[in-house]
Amino acid sequence: MEKLKSSFKNMLLSLALISIVVAGLLALVYGMTKEPISQAEKQKQEKAIKDVTPDFNNNPTDEKFEIEISGGDKLTVFPAKKDGKLVGIAVETNTKKGFSGEIKIMVGFDIDGVIKNYSVLKHAETPGLGAKMQEWFSDTSKPTQNVVNRKWNSNMKVKKDGGEIDAITAATISSRAFMDALNRAYEVYLKVNESDLQTQESPE
Repeated sequence: MEKLKSSFKNMLLSLALISIVVAGLLALVYGMTKEPISQAEKQKQEKAIKDVTPDFNNNPTDEKFEIEISGGDKLTVFPAKKDGKLVGIAVETNTKKGFSGEIKIMVGFDIDGVIKNYSVLKHAETPGLGAKMQEWFSDTSKPTQNVVNRKWNSNMKVKKDGGEIDAITAATISSRAFMDALNRAYEVYLKVNESDLQTQESPE
C-alpha cells in the first residue's frame, strides 16, 4: 500500500478525520454520563432540601416555583409541607461575589422566618479558607459565627461591614459572599407568605 505523501492537503485531511473521531467519542461519553450526572445532582438537591427544612411529607421538588428578587434574578423555592400544611421553605440561592466565583446555597426557613439550616451546594473558594463556609456559619457553640436557628436581622453581616457575624479567618470576601447569598434567600422569604404558598397545590 502506497504511503500518503506529506502534503498540506493530506495533513488537513488527517486532522479532519481525527477531529471527527474525537468529537464522536466526546458525544458518546456525554450521552453516557448526562443522565447519571443529572440524577446525582437531583439527589444532592433533594438531600439539601431535607437537611435544611422542618420535617415534611410532600415532595417539594414537584411543587417548586420561582420568585423574582431585586436585580431581576429568580430564585427557586421548594415548599415543605406536613400533611398538606406548610411548615417551611427551602430556597436555592446564589451569589457571584465569591473570591473564586459563584457560590450556591440551599437555605431553609420555617414559617416564622427562622433559618433552620443551610447546605453549600457549589463553590470554588480556597480550600482551608473560604471553603469552611459549611462548618463556620453553622457552629451553634459560637454565636458570633452561627446563623442557624436564628431569625434574619439587619445586623447579620460580617463585623467588618458593621454587622455581628465573625468572618471566616483570612476569608472576608468569601464570608461576605455567603452572607449575600443568605440575604437574597431571605428576600425570597419576605416575598412569599404562607397563604401564597398554600395555593401551590400538590399534584394529584
